[in-house]
Amino acid sequence: MERETLLGYLDSQRKHVLGILDGLGEGDLRKAVLPSGWSPRDLVHHLTWSEALWFRGAMAADRQVIDTLVAGEFGWKVPEEFSGADVLARYRQTIEQSNRVIGATAIDAVLAWWPTKMFGSGSWRLGSLREVLMHVIVDTATHAGQLDAVRELIDGRQWLVNDDRPAADH
Repeated sequence: MERETLLGYLDSQRKHVLGILDGLGEGDLRKAVLPSGWSPRDLVHHLTWSEALWFRGAMAADRQVIDTLVAGEFGWKVPEEFSGADVLARYRQTIEQSNRVIGATAIDAVLAWWPTKMFGSGSWRLGSLREVLMHVIVDTATHAGQLDAVRELIDGRQWLVNDDRPAADH
């Protein structure tokens, strides 16, 4: 029950990410509107790798993911040849892969691999699927909020309106 509840919260945030980007064209998915310089495409790429890192890498010790991460191919900048549609499709595919790992793993299962190259071997370490789920929920929710602001700057669309104005369809 706990795993299903946490997965439900994560799925809600994933849908928020995909929903707030729905309808953006290639140019807008590549547009950086904040001074930090990242685009919606970059952020979704980051979320894709975050999901792969924590679920397929840390929880399942998937060698392909680990080798890619250890080689340093993790981050925000998307290879130029990946279109916005490619990045969104990869995120959806990674979500499916993550959900398979989550479904097959006990909530108290310990991590099978720790990304020492990225996080060191010090005191900060996630200990179980429960902690990984909580971490990814917070990360995804944080980035969904950032995408809300970016989308509003691009074309005025809002995901959630907390006043008397009508909400955007979503």
